[in-house]
Amino acid sequence: MAVDDLDKRILEELLKNSKRSYRQLADELAIAPGTVLNRIKNMESKGIIKGYTIIVDQGKLSSQIVALIEIISSGGKLEEMGKKLSKFPNIYGVYETTGSPDAIILGKFRDTDELGKFARYLLGLPSVSRTNTHVVLNTVKEDFRVLL
Repeated sequence: MAVDDLDKRILEELLKNSKRSYRQLADELAIAPGTVLNRIKNMESKGIIKGYTIIVDQGKLSSQIVALIEIISSGGKLEEMGKKLSKFPNIYGVYETTGSPDAIILGKFRDTDELGKFARYLLGLPSVSRTNTHVVLNTVKEDFRVLL
């Protein structure tokens, strides 16, 4: 689906702060509020904008451990496994990859006990032959908002 330069500018501003009103956004972009409203509604209807969210500092709440888990699959059930893992609320990303590993999971866990239970769960799945877990020691940058 094609977006023009104005749509891209609107998206970039929404990625920076989607809490602003249409009028504030229109003022910043020097366009009419009705144009902003119509463009956003159009991108929502086309599925370009899937939703709106907030960014939470997990370290200030409950999830203290960030882990990247590599998965080597067996039995050709990678897609099925990915769908199952994507339902866990503390799993933020499930990525099928080229080469080895076959998939990478990004998850946040309260403590090493919770991470250990999840690792054992993974190894108990028939579609998983091996895992390799990387625990993040320091987060230098974490921002999944990609500017266009």
